Amino acid sequence: MPDLRDGESTLMQGSGSKPYELKNVGGVYSCTCPAWRNQSVPIERRTCKHLRKLRGDAAEEARVGGALPQKPVKEAGASAGPPLLLAERWASDLDLAGWWMSEKLDGVRAYWDGKQFLSRQGNLYHAPEWFVAGLPDVPLDGELWIDRKKFQRTTSIVRRQDKSEHWKEVSFVVFDAPAMPALFEERVAFFTDHLTRHAPPHARPLGHERCKGLDHLRQELARIEALGGEGLMLRQPGSKYEIGRSTTLLKVKSFHDAEARVIGHLEGKGKHKGRLGALEVELPNGTRFSVGTGLSKAERGSPPPVGSVITFRYQELSEGGVPRFPSYVGVHAEATAPGAPAPRKRRS
Repeated sequence: MPDLRDGESTLMQGSGSKPYELKNVGGVYSCTCPAWRNQSVPIERRTCKHLRKLRGDAAEEARVGGALPQKPVKEAGASAGPPLLLAERWASDLDLAGWWMSEKLDGVRAYWDGKQFLSRQGNLYHAPEWFVAGLPDVPLDGELWIDRKKFQRTTSIVRRQDKSEHWKEVSFVVFDAPAMPALFEERVAFFTDHLTRHAPPHARPLGHERCKGLDHLRQELARIEALGGEGLMLRQPGSKYEIGRSTTLLKVKSFHDAEARVIGHLEGKGKHKGRLGALEVELPNGTRFSVGTGLSKAERGSPPPVGSVITFRYQELSEGGVPRFPSYVGVHAEATAPGAPAPRKRRS
């Protein structure tokens, strides 16, 4: 099959009037098609039908770790995803003393419906039979997890459809029993007892401890982040399992700021049609990625020019050094690339 050398690009006609551009920059393959741009995974792990057509399925699957497209469990038009409790962000004015505190795992959220694992969007995770052995026939809420800083590895395994031996690296860490009409502590006692008695080799309960106050929270957050963890989850004592976002479950984590040079503008789709969809940016070390959140309507209509330097906020770096969940903050007040227009004032 043909391939692109580092720095090369080619055009491929899609369904639209304009052809899509396929590029290879330092081993990171990209395509200007919407399917490639709109994926919620790091850019080095994205693929699309155009890249597969150019390079072949085998080469693309080898490049992205063997991940295959997930198959929807539900028919088109059905309600999306299982009934999950979703966290709100912690407001620093809320006293969390007495709440249940646990590590926010950097894995893949998974809903065990008693027979199979479903993603938040209702897609099936093809876990081997030996992996699910010993799990109860009632719903469990948890995380498919390998270890800290192993998010990409976890994703590449659980999205496969071949039920491979790679699942031996993964654990199902359980933190709730959604179908039980009981208080949080009773639900934890239920699934902890089941997992203890039946001892499924690839499942375990998530540990919780009482938060003693703000100082304790900050100390634990600093400890977890120093170990490479994502943050903390806080659960209100005596709370029921609610569907959707709820203030009974709060996430606490730190974000980092950094600067990157704008190297391109990606066209918007849907509600952003005719405006900027995302900024294509580059770090000083050459790492490239896109920033599509945090931009106002005015900034999408008149985006930072190519060559300007922006500040963005991100959660952490992936194994490949790509910022995860980057969000636009503003044009950097001081740093400007040589020859670039003077930056606009940074937003407060």
